Amino acid sequence: MSDFSLWPLLGIAVVMLGFLLKFNPVLVVTVAAFATGMAVKMPILTWLESLGTAFIKTRNLPLILLLPLAVIGLLERHGLREKAQAWILNIKAATTGRLLLVYLALRESTAAAGLTSLGGHPQVVRPLLAPMAEAAFEKKHLTLPDKIKFKIRAMSAATDNIGLFFGEDIFVAFGAIILMHTFLRESGIETDPLHIALWGIPTAIAAFLIHGSRLLRFDAYLARQLKDELKQAPRQEQRHD
Repeated sequence: MSDFSLWPLLGIAVVMLGFLLKFNPVLVVTVAAFATGMAVKMPILTWLESLGTAFIKTRNLPLILLLPLAVIGLLERHGLREKAQAWILNIKAATTGRLLLVYLALRESTAAAGLTSLGGHPQVVRPLLAPMAEAAFEKKHLTLPDKIKFKIRAMSAATDNIGLFFGEDIFVAFGAIILMHTFLRESGIETDPLHIALWGIPTAIAAFLIHGSRLLRFDAYLARQLKDELKQAPRQEQRHD
């Protein structure tokens, strides 16, 4: 017990403090890595070697992340949002809540199959899902105040988050499941990763039912918000007069 030290956790404190003070993330992570290395008395050359090795292994990561964003930006410039809005207008039964409910089912099921990259805020929510949800509301109510628009965008992003978070827990090769399996095995508890993944199904179903019920009530909620917004508009005009 005398050899036990909490100093290697200093890097976590550096990361928390750096993000709290809104410093540059790259600088924060680098300083945190340096602090951790110094805490475990790692030679500076060994630390630099580890940093260089990690950089070489992940140098293609920015390219993988930035290329899809560039493609999506190009598609948006050529009318992707407008095409998505026009398409949803042709579906008579489409409403904001129903559209988001369908997306929740797709997002959660594809994440459960390990296809987590099929959705996401920059790839789907911003260029496709949110504009389609806004168009569905505007088709029915013929107006879309900014307050309603932002609520629709927020719910679209939340739906993507919930579908991904609870869906990926079912995928047997998900990192968290492997981590739990390894930790339990090291603690002397033998488990099967598939068994751990299966226990994520009840939680995923519960999350779908709870958030799905919210989405089914979302249309009525937006209608009430719009009604209140329209009532307040004449009062504000009278005050300005």
